[in-house]
Amino acid sequence: MLQETVEITYWIAFSAGILSFASPCVLPLIPSYLTYITGLSFSQLEAAHPTAKVRLTVLLHSLCFIAGFSAVFILLGAIAGIASSNIQYYLREGLEWVEKIGGLLIFLFGIHMTGLFHFGVLLGDKRVHLHKKPSGFFGTFVVGVAFAAGWTPCIGPILASILMVAASSGQVGEGVGLLAVYSLGLGVPFLLSGMLFHQFLSAFKRFRKHIRLVEIGTGVMLMAVGIMLMFNLLAQLTMFFYQWVPVQG
Repeated sequence: MLQETVEITYWIAFSAGILSFASPCVLPLIPSYLTYITGLSFSQLEAAHPTAKVRLTVLLHSLCFIAGFSAVFILLGAIAGIASSNIQYYLREGLEWVEKIGGLLIFLFGIHMTGLFHFGVLLGDKRVHLHKKPSGFFGTFVVGVAFAAGWTPCIGPILASILMVAASSGQVGEGVGLLAVYSLGLGVPFLLSGMLFHQFLSAFKRFRKHIRLVEIGTGVMLMAVGIMLMFNLLAQLTMFFYQWVPVQG
């Protein structure tokens, strides 16, 4: 059952990464990020049939950018796991309360994202701005690190919620795994957007009017995860899920 519960939290982390990508403070900036990190013009990226050189440039720089923010997120996951392990060692009797407090914070993050109530501590823009990109692939990696180090209010509550789940696991490996999966959820659509930029622009024009609905849906998801943590419902949810979904192996 523990392994199955872990699988559920991984799916939550991956979904959170995708929702972070679709947030109002990330999705509209994708074209700017791509031109910035690749050094290519908008017209080169927008071409319906880009050259092999353009595709390779986008691929390599996108992977470096993803590696940059993934390194920061995974480090944060490891730190959350280590902190939780120390709490387990010193406060074994109080871990249940730690989990409940973490669930409450995630629930409040969800309320913030739905717009029902805004918490001032979550509002300020904390992006790190690099006015001049360092050259080469390492420079793109640095931009990815800067992106992760200064997440905006939209992505902050989602990331903080996954970190809370990681901390509640009490394992360093679990924290690393959850944030790696979160980074994958954020990185895969970014890579696809770069490789299929022409199609991305067309889809974005249709999707743009629905961004607020995605944000509200994300907030509702965070509220649900918070409630599950507060009342220790993840195990029960997993049991219910596996009653209806056939499991291989």
